[in-house]
Amino acid sequence: MDFTTLTIEALKALASVAGNYGIAIILLTVVVRLAMWPLNVSQQRSMKMMQTMQPKIKAIQDRYKSDPQKMQQKLMEFYKENKFNPMGGCLPLLIQLPIFILLYTALMSPQFIQIAGDTSFGFLSRLDTTLRATAGRSYDSTFGVSQNDTFVLGKTATVYLPDETIENVKVKDPNKAIEIQGDFKPGENIDFKIDLDHLNLKFAQLDQIQKAEIAVTDMTNKEIENVTFTKQGTVLAASVPTTAASRSFHWDVFVLIALFALTMFASQKVMMASQKSKDSQLDPTQEAIQKSMGTFMPIMIIGTFVIIPIPAGVLLYLVTSNIIQILQTVIVNKQIDKEQERANIIADDSDVADAKKIQPKD
Repeated sequence: MDFTTLTIEALKALASVAGNYGIAIILLTVVVRLAMWPLNVSQQRSMKMMQTMQPKIKAIQDRYKSDPQKMQQKLMEFYKENKFNPMGGCLPLLIQLPIFILLYTALMSPQFIQIAGDTSFGFLSRLDTTLRATAGRSYDSTFGVSQNDTFVLGKTATVYLPDETIENVKVKDPNKAIEIQGDFKPGENIDFKIDLDHLNLKFAQLDQIQKAEIAVTDMTNKEIENVTFTKQGTVLAASVPTTAASRSFHWDVFVLIALFALTMFASQKVMMASQKSKDSQLDPTQEAIQKSMGTFMPIMIIGTFVIIPIPAGVLLYLVTSNIIQILQTVIVNKQIDKEQERANIIADDSDVADAKKIQPKD
C-alpha cells in the first residue's frame, strides 16, 4: 500500500466516525498537532532560549566580525556550552512538509475523487476543488471537458463473461491504461480504449470478455463516470458524450485562502509577542525582518495560492493547523513563563540563604 492510499484510508476511517470528510480532515489535523506537541514545546523553549542568549550572541558577532570563520567557531562553542541547537526550531516545519504533500497528493488523486470528490463541508462546495477550476457533475453519463484533459481508470473493474460476472478485477497501471482514440472536441463523443492486458485475468477469461464496467476519472475537471467498455478485438472500447466545461472562480476557496493568511498572521503575532520579555533582547535587524515578514507573508500567500492550485481540503488542514498552533503557543508559553518564575524564586531564595550564612556574628 502506497502512502497516498494509506492517507486516503486514514481519512475514510475518520470519516466513518465523523460522518463527513471535512470533519475527518480537521480530526487528522488535531491528531497530527497533538503528536507534534513535544516538538512544538521544544521549539518554543528553543526560541525563548535564543532570545535570552541574544546579547551574548551579539557580543560574539561584534567581537569577531572581522573574522567570520572565527566568529562561527565561537558561536558553535557557545551553543555547545549552553546545549542549544539553533536549528531545533525547524524540526516541526520539516515534519509538517511531508504531511502537507501526502494530503495534497491524496486529495488530488482519482481515488479521493471517486469516494469523496463531491463532498461539501460548511461553506465549501467541494473538498477537492481549487481556486480556479472546472468541476463537472459526476455520474451523469456525460463528461464535462475542456482542452487537454487527463483521464485515469479506477483500480478495479467489473467484468462480464458469457456465464459469469467477476467483480473487483484489478486494473494494472490505471494511470496509464486508458487511451483516447483520435481528437475530441467538447460537445462530441470521446472514444476510449484499453488493452485487455491491463486487466488482471487469466488468458482464457480475457478471451471470453464481453464487456467491462470501469470508473473513469477526468483529473482536469474532477469528474468521475462509470463507463461500460465493450470488447473489440484485443481492446476494450467505449464512446462517451461530452459537454464543454467552463472554468470558474470559486469564492469559497478564496475565503479559505484569506482565512489561512489571517491565521498565519495571527500565529506570527502571537509568536513574536511571546518572544518579548524583560529577560530577552531581540536584535533590531531580526525584529525588523520579523515585522516585515508578518506584514508581507499573508499577501505573498494569497498571491501564491491564487497561482498554485491548492485543493480546498488541504487549505482546511492548513487553517485548522494554524488555529491549533496559536492555541499551543499561548498554552506552552504560559507554562514556560511559570517555570521561569519558579526558577527565579528558587534562585532568589538561594541567594538569601547564602547571604545569611556569611553575615558576621556580633
